[in-house]
Amino acid sequence: MVQRYETDYLSNIAKHVRDIRDRTYTLSPATSFVIRERGKVRAIRGEHIDDRVVKHVLCDEILLPAIKPRLIHDNGASLKGKGVAFTRRRLLQHLRAFYRQRGNNGYILLMDFSKFYDNIRHKELFRILMKHVNDPHAAYLIDYILQNECVDVSYMTPEQYAVCMDTLFSSLEYNEIPTHLKTGSLWMDKHLDIGDQLAQVAGIVYPAEIDQYVKTVKGVKYYARYMDDSYAIHQDKEFLRDLQKEITAKAATLGITINQRKTRIVPLSSHWSFLQTRYRLTATGRIECKPCQTKIVRGRRKMRKLAPIMTAKQLDDWFRSWYNANCEDVSKQQSKNLFKLLSDLEENVCIK
Repeated sequence: MVQRYETDYLSNIAKHVRDIRDRTYTLSPATSFVIRERGKVRAIRGEHIDDRVVKHVLCDEILLPAIKPRLIHDNGASLKGKGVAFTRRRLLQHLRAFYRQRGNNGYILLMDFSKFYDNIRHKELFRILMKHVNDPHAAYLIDYILQNECVDVSYMTPEQYAVCMDTLFSSLEYNEIPTHLKTGSLWMDKHLDIGDQLAQVAGIVYPAEIDQYVKTVKGVKYYARYMDDSYAIHQDKEFLRDLQKEITAKAATLGITINQRKTRIVPLSSHWSFLQTRYRLTATGRIECKPCQTKIVRGRRKMRKLAPIMTAKQLDDWFRSWYNANCEDVSKQQSKNLFKLLSDLEENVCIK
């Protein structure tokens, strides 16, 4: 499909331009599937190459240049030069700066959003984007894409439909509902597919008002966010408790639900986790950090599953890519055990 598109890409692009200018552009049918990532089950939708090209131009050439100057520096997701590694480095910098001022006598507020992409409200997202973008063609395209993302909730009773915008929505649970109940008579205008590039832009900008509130209004210097995970460091536990309540209230106006099970305030001197890594700030200023054990266990299990269907070189390439991305802070013994397992699998299990 991609190769066919590239063989006549100039004509295809010219057609996209005409369709968008004439407002006759239509999205192609997408493919839905489920993946299991880091122990989580996620519903993903794969798009046609035509739609991916159009959305890349919309996001990369119009939306991101317009919204980037309005974002805080510590918003670390889906931006060039940033990502998980950037956010982890910022956390270490914040911990060192806090220690120079206060020692390790402080607390960290760890926050997580529940079903973040599933509950992004289309009208709120459109309002936020239009604050920064002044392009009628972009406005038309965003509005059309969001209309296409509406969810068929014909199965709901009138009472359920009346409160659906304020009720936590799950796409995984939605996929279990029989198709014959989705008749197209009722639609809910919230939810974005994770595989959609517009969803990645939304993940950056949708909670940006919360970021500005915490950084500017509340003056929390040591704060950062990566998509739906964020932290704030402060010496006063009561201050963080009040901040959590204020963030929860502001998030509710956007339809964002705070995950109370994962949201907590803990001393910096105890063990706590952020972005799949465990941290602790000691009394001497040393920052202990190591990957969560579940990440290592999942990596070992995956190695054993891949070994029978890969050659030794393929497994070695996969392992080193995974190791460099996930095991920066493993202990020497953990590293030794991982490489020993790799050697045993290459020798005894891999395709010869």
